[in-house]
Amino acid sequence: MILTPRSIATRFCSTNNKQCPIRPMTGAVTENPIPLRSRRRHPSITNLQHPLTGIETPIYAPVKDNNSPYYETQLTTLDDGLRIASQPRFGKYSTFGVAISTGSRFEKGFTYGTSHVLEKLGFLPSKHFESREKIVKALEEFGGLCDSQCSRDTTVYAISAERRGLDKMLKLIADTILNPVISEEMLSGIRQSIIFEQEDIELRPEQEMTLTEMVHNVAWGNETLGIPRYCPLENVEIIRRDDILRFMQTYFTPPNIVVAGVGVEHKDLVDLCKEYFKFSNSTWNTEDFKGKSNILHPDTSQAKYIGGILKVEKDFGAFNSGPLPVPTLAHIAFGLESVPHSHPDFITTCVLNILMGGGGSFSAGGPGKGMYSRLYRNVLNQYGWANSATAYNSSYVDSGIFTIYASSPPNYLKNLVNVIMKQLAGMATGVSDEELQRSKTQLQSMLLMNLESRAIVFEDIGRQILSNGMYKAPDSYITDIEKVKADDIERVAKRMLESKPSVAALGNLHQLSNYEDLQSSLKELCQSNQTRKRAGRFNLFNSNS
Repeated sequence: MILTPRSIATRFCSTNNKQCPIRPMTGAVTENPIPLRSRRRHPSITNLQHPLTGIETPIYAPVKDNNSPYYETQLTTLDDGLRIASQPRFGKYSTFGVAISTGSRFEKGFTYGTSHVLEKLGFLPSKHFESREKIVKALEEFGGLCDSQCSRDTTVYAISAERRGLDKMLKLIADTILNPVISEEMLSGIRQSIIFEQEDIELRPEQEMTLTEMVHNVAWGNETLGIPRYCPLENVEIIRRDDILRFMQTYFTPPNIVVAGVGVEHKDLVDLCKEYFKFSNSTWNTEDFKGKSNILHPDTSQAKYIGGILKVEKDFGAFNSGPLPVPTLAHIAFGLESVPHSHPDFITTCVLNILMGGGGSFSAGGPGKGMYSRLYRNVLNQYGWANSATAYNSSYVDSGIFTIYASSPPNYLKNLVNVIMKQLAGMATGVSDEELQRSKTQLQSMLLMNLESRAIVFEDIGRQILSNGMYKAPDSYITDIEKVKADDIERVAKRMLESKPSVAALGNLHQLSNYEDLQSSLKELCQSNQTRKRAGRFNLFNSNS
């Protein structure tokens, strides 16, 4: 049946209803344009060709010309070195905040875990916002949401709120980072929160966060990127107010900070930053604390990849006390040295990451979910005992690591290790045109979909300017992704496989071989693959002759 306006109306119009304006056989319409039932609900017809009474007239996104939308990112640097960036965006709401070049990798000379505690202090009482109630009321006035996050190399404080609240909300952010009230009561609550988080992580069936910490420690030791992202439990009680203020004194400086906004006027943002970001009036500059005179210079150490192995025996069966026990698994992560995000091969490495893909054994599939990635097709769909297998690439300003995390029951750990090493070695054996194009298209779509979010655009602007001093528009990355060739994938994979593996394992590890055997097995697999590839080329040459 071909659906036309008349046939659609006929299907939804009862022939027994005498009030029906549409007659199924003839299509004649009565004098009343809407059914009686609808007329009772809507006594008058609203003409949508004219502005609605009482409704605010929409503000449309401006354009530079007839073809190019005006989403240009503007950047201003103040005299003290503070950088301010903004990008206009249509809508009633905006996202703005600060990105600071600091995190766990910069804790050399400080107690490990200081940045984690600092993250928890975000948007707690400060000099001009003396209580949580005052902070909440200020946010509610403009429909605001706030968040603070600290990673290995960047700390972010951000607010999403109505555009009209920019003044008050930016004052709240500036007060949070410059004038925190760090009381013993606050620290006590933060300590409890961190201990709870650590216990929660240990009780989870999946141990990706723990393995990520372990493999970073293996890759870079106890310095730079190997410093724990989360506060070690033994340090929770010893981090004091003085330690936090010394850390902020060292890294919360104007050249180390970018103020970014999405959906705000650039001039307004610059003017407000000049008013509220008075670093000379900060807590660490106006109050005395232990170690204030002993100013440390920011750590500029370069991350040096070393590789190795870290094994932690753990009985997960002890957590299976409920009626539906979680599976007892052994977890392992294989890491190889990758590239910094400023390296020319960074984009190629990202495409390789998508190509390998992966996920969990119960992941929901569908278009764009990576179900055709190698780890899905060659691991999860082939071996029922494989609980998970996922590829990750973590790139930083001076180094990076490409990791495959996987888990299985302990009795299958040896098989899992062999399968994962085959997949790692197989990265350098070539890629089909279809597989490559699928991976590039998926990476492009993920990039564009993520950048539909104001919060992600804000963080992207802040991180890029912190790292590169400039903002690179998405279309540049789309073009770079499209340029990636099969030979690039093979070349990058070969270089990674030449690095010393970083192996982290957790659980019942009785089937795990020693590090030397793992290293030699991976090398043999790579050599065997290259031998077969050369033999295939030679046979092809002979057949053509």
